[in-house]
Amino acid sequence: MTTIHIWHTGKVYIDRALAFQEKSLHPAPFTGLFRSQSKKSWVPVSSYLIEHPKGNILVDTGWSEEIRINPKKHLGRISYMMFKGDLPPGQSVREHLSLMGLQDIDLDYVLLTHLHSDHVSGLKDIRGSKKILTSSQEWKAANRDFGYIPSMWQGVPIQTFELEEIPFGPYYKGLDLFQDGTLYLVHTPGHSKGQFSIMVKTETGWVLLVSDVGYAERSWRDFVLPGVTTNIEEATNSLRWVQEFSLRSDCRFVFANHDPNIKPQIIT
Repeated sequence: MTTIHIWHTGKVYIDRALAFQEKSLHPAPFTGLFRSQSKKSWVPVSSYLIEHPKGNILVDTGWSEEIRINPKKHLGRISYMMFKGDLPPGQSVREHLSLMGLQDIDLDYVLLTHLHSDHVSGLKDIRGSKKILTSSQEWKAANRDFGYIPSMWQGVPIQTFELEEIPFGPYYKGLDLFQDGTLYLVHTPGHSKGQFSIMVKTETGWVLLVSDVGYAERSWRDFVLPGVTTNIEEATNSLRWVQEFSLRSDCRFVFANHDPNIKPQIIT
C-alpha cells in the first residue's frame, strides 16, 4: 500500500500576483515591490513523503532551518526584497522525518520538482539521502538563469534524469520512476523550464502533485496561470493538462504546493 504524507514545511509571504497572474500597470507585480501589503499574504510551503512499496520518497524540501536564524542571508538581498520565508518549530523536513523515526539516510529518493528556493531551501538538511533527483532541463536552467539560489544546493549530490516517453502529461514526457506504472514524474514546464509534477497510483485512483503548475485549486478551476512563467505556451499547456486530469474519474486528488486550503494530512 502507498501512503502520502502532506506536510507544511514553512510558509512564504508573497504578492498575490506571484500566485495568480494579473494585468497591471506595474511592470512586474509578482515581485511585490512597491505594492501594498493588502495584496500580499502568507501561503504554505508543502513537501510530501510518499511511503511506496519500493522505497521512501520525499518530494521537495521546503525551508531550511537556516531561515530561522538569518533569513536575509539565506535568501540573498534581492530575493529577500520580493518574498519572506518562515519556518515554525517542528515544520522542517528533518523535524517531520524525526517524528516518524526517520532520518535522511532512510530516504530512497528526494524528488525536486524544480529548483526555486522554497522547494530546495532545506536540501542540506537531508543531503544524506540515497538519491536526490531533478530533471536535466531544470538543472541546466538553475545553474544558468536568473531566479535561482545555487548556494542552496552547493555540495549536495544532485543527479538528473532525461525525459522519456510516458503515457501521461501535456507532452507525454517524463519518467516512470520504478518502471512499473505506479509513480510518474510528468514533464509540466512553463513556471520553470524543467518543472515536473508527480502522479502517484493508489488503490482507488491517482493522486497528482502539481508543484507550481498552479498555486491553488483556483488555478485550474478558473484557469489562472502563475505570475512567474518561463514560457507562456508551455505554462498554458501544463495547466490545461492538470485541469483535464482533475476531471478524470480515476483522479482522487490534485494538490498544488502553496494552496492555503490544503491542510497537513495522510492519504492512503
